[in-house]
Order: sequence, then structure tokens, then C-alpha cells
Amino acid sequence: MNLRGVHHILSERYHAHRHSRWYAAIMSGYASNMQKFAKFAFPTLFASALAFHAAASEIGTEKVKINADIIADGLANPWGMDFLPDGSVIVTERGGAMRIIDKAGKSHAIAAVPKVFVRGQGGLLDVAVAPDFADSKMIYLTYVEPRKRQWGTVLSTAKLVEEKGHYSLAEKQVLLRMSKPGTTNRHFGSRIVIAPDGTIFFTTGDRGQGERAQDMFDESGAVVHVNADGTIPAANPFADGKNGAPAIWSKGHRNIQGATFDPLTKSLLTVEHGAKGGDELNHPEAGKNYGWPVISYGVDYSGKKLGVGTEAPGYEQPQYYLDPSIAPSGLVSYQGNMFPEWNGDLLVGSLKFGELVRLDRDETGKIVGEERMLNNKFGRIRDVNLAPDGSIWLLTDEVDGALIRISRAD
Repeated sequence: MNLRGVHHILSERYHAHRHSRWYAAIMSGYASNMQKFAKFAFPTLFASALAFHAAASEIGTEKVKINADIIADGLANPWGMDFLPDGSVIVTERGGAMRIIDKAGKSHAIAAVPKVFVRGQGGLLDVAVAPDFADSKMIYLTYVEPRKRQWGTVLSTAKLVEEKGHYSLAEKQVLLRMSKPGTTNRHFGSRIVIAPDGTIFFTTGDRGQGERAQDMFDESGAVVHVNADGTIPAANPFADGKNGAPAIWSKGHRNIQGATFDPLTKSLLTVEHGAKGGDELNHPEAGKNYGWPVISYGVDYSGKKLGVGTEAPGYEQPQYYLDPSIAPSGLVSYQGNMFPEWNGDLLVGSLKFGELVRLDRDETGKIVGEERMLNNKFGRIRDVNLAPDGSIWLLTDEVDGALIRISRAD
């Protein structure tokens, strides 16, 4: 049996035993051990990822036929990606590695990555390329940082240095640390969105402790907002620190793992994991509370009711919710020439079903339909990104993860 087959068996057991300490112990060491085994058994694969383009797989959708090309595989639980000006892709792997995959599919390791805490859902998370990268060479990272027997999500910046074909990170600087780290190993978030004004949004999870999402002095279960240098924007609702942590933008979120700036509504959009059902698409606004765990469209994994129901005074309603849960991850608002049929629609990755979900929107941004694509053809979709040419790029969160390009078949 190959590594992917073992992973799928354990994934199925996860859904049946997701609260079992036995399972958590197994999985906490599983990815690390399997990666070590694979690196020993297949050293060439892990040295250079994959240096070829697999044959395109043509897939029918409601409006257009698409090609799915595997650009590179052999990635160890890839988590985030972004595009560099030369057309290459920078990719993070949850275990703490970073690499650049060039247009030929060849992988180049990046040295001097910050030390990250890897356990459960924690590790190296998202990456975003600065708008002025051509001049500054700066990137943004989120990752889980160890801090005196506790750990929490941080936002950091670094300079990508290239010398004779070798890459490394320099001038690393943490822009924001969560003020209240913890010891749980789940719900760390985290996506980075660079707004048109140059400020930075990044998302966090509730660390598996729902009450933290309602603590206004805790950056857990929140959208966080800072300037590019880590200072606090004056527009933040608690900028003075009197009624909440200064960096908080919005609260009441369970675990946001998809976020994008939407040109249609000119606003930030996020998708977050519900519990058993109730995944939410939200339009986070300054100072607003999105309800977790007081209100939810899902139920507890035991089947019990969550909070007070689906609505209550003082809490915002989602723009849309998905039930049953798809376990949403990456999110983009499609704006491109390759798929004019999809312009204005949202594309969401699904971890649970291995789907790319298209949320069909009208001209006002209202969701009027859903389309499910890929049907676990490649595995768990961890990230979704829009390339400059209008193609859609995906990362699969597998021990043998892949970078996939979705293009128009005709």
C-alpha cells in the first residue's frame, strides 16, 4: 500500500474518532514519521519534489470543461502558496519547510525558515508575497511559535534572498504574537490577506476552546488587522486597547482557514469551519461579533445543540452557510479571463470531500447556487489561489501532497 492509501485509511478513522485521545496521539506523530520514512525510502523525491508535469486530466463542469495538471507532488502536507513575479510559486509545508516551485515544476528548498511548533494542526501555515516584492523581496508568513511550554499563531515578515540558485530567508521579524498562547493542538487558523491599502488581515482559530472566541482581549477566534510594519491601524475597533485587544478586527469565529479580498463587494470575505455542519462564509466588519460558540448552524459532534441556536441579539449572521460541513479551506473570488463564466463567483477548497466548490453569485454578490467539482480526485484541498493568467491553483493536504493547476480545456 502506498503512503496516500495509508493516509486515507487513517483519515476515515479520524471522522469516526475525531475526539479520541488515542487517535490524536497516533496522528500527532503520523505525519512526521511517514515523512521520515518517505525521505529515507525516496530521497530523490524529497530532495527536488517533482520535476515534471503530469498529463492533463480533463474534467467536465456545469459551464466549461477544465484541465487539471499536477505541477508537482511529493510535498509534505503543503499548507499555503502564493505567486512570485517570475511565475514561480512559493509553498509552505506544515512540518516547517518552504520551497519555490518554478515553471518547470522543479522544487528549490528555502533555508533559514523560522522555527515552528509542529503538533496536531499546528506548524508552518500561510504565506503571502508583498505587493512590492519586485523591489523589497518581502513575504509574510503565519506559523505556530513555541513560547515557554505554550504556543500560538504569529504573523511574521521575511526577506527572500536568492544567491546562485539557492534561496533563504533573512531579516525575519515577528509583526504580531497572540497575547494569550495555549497548549491545545488545534484550530490555529490561519490565512493572510493583503488589503488594497497595504494593511494586513490574518485569521486565527479558537484553539478548540470556544469561549476564547468571545474574549475581546484574546486574538483567538478572530480576524486580526495590522499595518505592514505590525503597528495598529487607527480604523481598528479596539485600537486604543480599552475594550479589546488593539489588533482585533472581528470576533466570534471558530477556525478561519480561507480568506480573500473580494473585488465585487470591495470587502474581506472568510470561510470558517463549523462543528458538525454550519461552515460559514462571512464578511467580517470592524468590531462585529460572528457568534461562535453562542450561535451556530451546526451541532456538536455528539449531536447536542450548540449555544442558543442560530441567532441571537448582538451577533451577526453569515453571508452563507454549508450543512453538512465540507471542512472549508482556501478561498478566492474569481476575477479572470480564462473562465469568464465564473467571474464574480467564489471558489472554496474542501478538505472533507476533496472538492473545489464554486459558489455562484449574482451581480450584487448574493450566492444563488453551488457547484461541486473534482470529487476527491486529488485528495484534501488545503489551499486555492488565483494565478495572474486566470488559472486556478490548488494544494492538497496529504503526506504526498500536490500542486495542481486548473485551466480551461478548450
